[in-house]
Amino acid sequence: METVNPVKPTEPRGRKLSIHVVTWNVASAAPPPDLDDLLQLDNQNLNLDMYVIGLQEMNCGIMSLLSDTAFEDPWSSFFMDVLSPLNFVKVSYVRMQGLLLLVFAKYQHLPFIQILSTKSTPTGLFGYWGNKGGVNICLKLYGYYVSIINCHLPPHMANNDQRLEHFDWILEMQNFKGLDIPNILDHDLIVWFGDMNFRIEDFGLHFVRESIKSQCYGDLWEKDQLSVAKKCDPLLREFQEGPLLFPPTYKFDKNSNNYDTSEKKRKPAWTDRILWRLKRQPHTGSCTPKPPAPHFSLSLRSYVSHMMYTISDHKPVTGTFDLELKPLVSVPLITLMPEGQWTMENDMLISYSSTPDFPSSPWDWIGLYKVGLRHINDYVSYVWVKDNQVSFNNRLNQVYINVSNIPETEDQFLLCYYSNNLHSVVGISNPFKIQPPALEEDPLGEAQPQI
Repeated sequence: METVNPVKPTEPRGRKLSIHVVTWNVASAAPPPDLDDLLQLDNQNLNLDMYVIGLQEMNCGIMSLLSDTAFEDPWSSFFMDVLSPLNFVKVSYVRMQGLLLLVFAKYQHLPFIQILSTKSTPTGLFGYWGNKGGVNICLKLYGYYVSIINCHLPPHMANNDQRLEHFDWILEMQNFKGLDIPNILDHDLIVWFGDMNFRIEDFGLHFVRESIKSQCYGDLWEKDQLSVAKKCDPLLREFQEGPLLFPPTYKFDKNSNNYDTSEKKRKPAWTDRILWRLKRQPHTGSCTPKPPAPHFSLSLRSYVSHMMYTISDHKPVTGTFDLELKPLVSVPLITLMPEGQWTMENDMLISYSSTPDFPSSPWDWIGLYKVGLRHINDYVSYVWVKDNQVSFNNRLNQVYINVSNIPETEDQFLLCYYSNNLHSVVGISNPFKIQPPALEEDPLGEAQPQI
């Protein structure tokens, strides 16, 4: 008798995500007309999956803040205008006065990104003013915990101890009491960047400028306050950084590539930095077998400044990373299926199925979007799943959605299922087209809309 081997469930294959991180102190300036170099849009080899963008010193006057509360701020709008045609969607954002943090992802990743928390930590004026401090987005990416922090630390050479205190304070304040989220130091990845304001000690202005001119950075690295602090602080030492192979990014005369020529003649410094930290693996004794290698690693592809931008006294800095992981979540919580041929004259049927552990809510909804959506509220129509439900069983649910008011278009569409409990998109359909209304011919041979 022939024995039949049971079929083992296939393990999820490894996945590589390319992530582009931007930090820029924009000194209250409006976006320049061209950000292609900053976003690496001309580099076809990158094939990016996510953008993480942090700005400092955005215009935060009273009128500007009131306007940005009612409408999208100019920088967010600009990034969405540029990235949405490339199928990047704004997944989350957090703003605290002049600090802004944005996360964009290709739409196919949306069901595997769960936003857990957004948080602001002011450190200005004894912790009551948000001109300095940090903003954080905590999310789950394919089941892994990731924290992203954009910060602006205190300025001036003499305030190094205060900078380090604020660094520790921002980290300490990233607690998630009342939420089922581990301590930030137990997250699989922390990406921390911003205008950290660390300076170059000891050397005089002339020596620093001559070293930059001759691209001899070695002596300057030795006196960089962040590099010095990492040698003494065990926790700070756990944060990695790429090599500083670019000129110091501060302080420049605006609209030029000249370092400060004002009366103050501030000494150049690498104030704008990108750091990261992977979760510590448990130590094992010599007799204890080593734990398996984690299926989660980060490698740096590039770490550069962008000298072409002159709107600020800082130059922007970008880091491009490859994140390799074996997904802990490889099946979306919701699978969406538009039924039949969709036309613009009828209510259309959507079928969807959910995993057994999906925490549904009466406030869940399904949105209909044009491909190229800017953010999750950029729908052309939506339906509450419980209100328009027509049938359901253990495996399959069906709802109707009205599409009769959608203008005729050649664009493709998507369906996204938004979970109220998880505050995230948990299912997305393949792109599809909606056919225009059928036309009937009248007796005179003229086409007429079908009623």
